[in-house]
Amino acid sequence: MTAVRAITTAAELTEYGLVAPENADGIEAVTARYAMAITPPMLTLMEGGADDPIARQFIPDPAELRTSPEELADPIGDHAHSPVEGIVHRYPDRVLLKAVHVCPVYCRFCFRREMVGPNGEGTLSAEKLEVALAYIAANPQIWEVILTGGDPLILSPRRLAAIMRGLAAIPHVKIVRFHTRVPVVQPDRIDADLIAAIRESGKVTYVALHANHPREMTEDARAACARLVDTGIAMVSQTVLLKGVNDDPAVLGQLMRAFVETRVKPYYLHHPDLAPGTGHFRLSIEEGQAIVASLRGTISGLCQPTYILDIPGGHGKAPLNLSSAQQTEGGCYAVSDYRGGKHVYPPAAD
Repeated sequence: MTAVRAITTAAELTEYGLVAPENADGIEAVTARYAMAITPPMLTLMEGGADDPIARQFIPDPAELRTSPEELADPIGDHAHSPVEGIVHRYPDRVLLKAVHVCPVYCRFCFRREMVGPNGEGTLSAEKLEVALAYIAANPQIWEVILTGGDPLILSPRRLAAIMRGLAAIPHVKIVRFHTRVPVVQPDRIDADLIAAIRESGKVTYVALHANHPREMTEDARAACARLVDTGIAMVSQTVLLKGVNDDPAVLGQLMRAFVETRVKPYYLHHPDLAPGTGHFRLSIEEGQAIVASLRGTISGLCQPTYILDIPGGHGKAPLNLSSAQQTEGGCYAVSDYRGGKHVYPPAAD
């Protein structure tokens, strides 16, 4: 059975054979709290049961109703840095513009899961968007605007073009970046009208693509990315390191290569955030560091993401990669190669 639209209910999961009927009540309890939507392209990628790495990302799990004391409704502190609705101003030279809190799919590990979905914070009204744009215009240090949410590319080309025209009128904004899953989960949406809309401003446009497993980089997804890149839009990636999805160096390396083959530069590998009910996805930082260290020297430098932690409370991102250089006595450094060998820099003179 092939779906023709996104499925959004536990009953549909059962109908499509993705959840056993006896488990439907447990799934329904999760969807009563956290939104669910799975697009047809993602449904077709699911192979086998709940442990499939694609299914694990999108099919609700009763484990989501188990929370731990350190988990936070706003784990990266968006609200603490929101001077006006729709704006997050955490870093001096850039802001997030959250125009919409709806997504084509809802990831089970989402750090904004308390804010997104049909019952979430909604879409900015025209009046609130004007206030947000006025805030950007009044702060000349803002060089980059990052549209996120929710997924901004779920908006119509008309609405996207209106936002971009608003940004076009702000001379100190030079870069506009879109964070999205659309090229992967709804690739047909990346058409000429949408591309024209996100280039409307005349600014430099970047698209940050969110994908977590190499199977997501289908031929349709790669073609959608090509349509963006061929018009001069630069693309980077973001991936979340997830237990049972990509916590394997071979899988992660395959994904990073797929990005580069698609002209998407690997950018961030996120340590999972402390969102409620997501503990079953989290690895320890030490486990993550070991996985990332194993990529060094085994795949091209073009394929190396930066492993980062968004510090809870809104304190920004911190790199987590293991340091390969440590200062020693005498002003030298002990440097580790990718095989774990130790070397002194500068080397001793002969």
